[in-house]
Amino acid sequence: MSDTTQNPLPDIHQTQLFNAPIQKVWAAVATAEGIAAWFMPNDFEPVLGHEFHINAGPFGKSPCKVTLIDPPNRLSFNWGKDWTLTFELIERGGQTEFTLIHGGWSAEGATEFGEPHDVVRDRMNQGWVGLVQKLGAYVQQ
Repeated sequence: MSDTTQNPLPDIHQTQLFNAPIQKVWAAVATAEGIAAWFMPNDFEPVLGHEFHINAGPFGKSPCKVTLIDPPNRLSFNWGKDWTLTFELIERGGQTEFTLIHGGWSAEGATEFGEPHDVVRDRMNQGWVGLVQKLGAYVQQ
């Protein structure tokens, strides 16, 4: 049994309603160009099993792998050694409800850089607030 199942920390959830059609939001979260516009440079491809990297600047290139793709409603990928990112999209009368889920946190866990998950999780939770707002600005322009 892994540490994550013994002492999990809650997933990060961020949900926003964007005044943009679902296909436009999907293009922003399921293409390399779209992801780079609001998150980080990458070599993503919307293909199940595709291995890619997110360029996290001073933290280097993080390895990722697409684990689920269901256009235009759901995309999941592994990020680094512990994390999973999921983007869920629901059409709401011409608008799109977008939910980001960042999972894989454990009380005993630490990043590749030795930072404890409980410390990083709080920082990332705040960071996602701004990133989801940035995504909203990108798709609503």
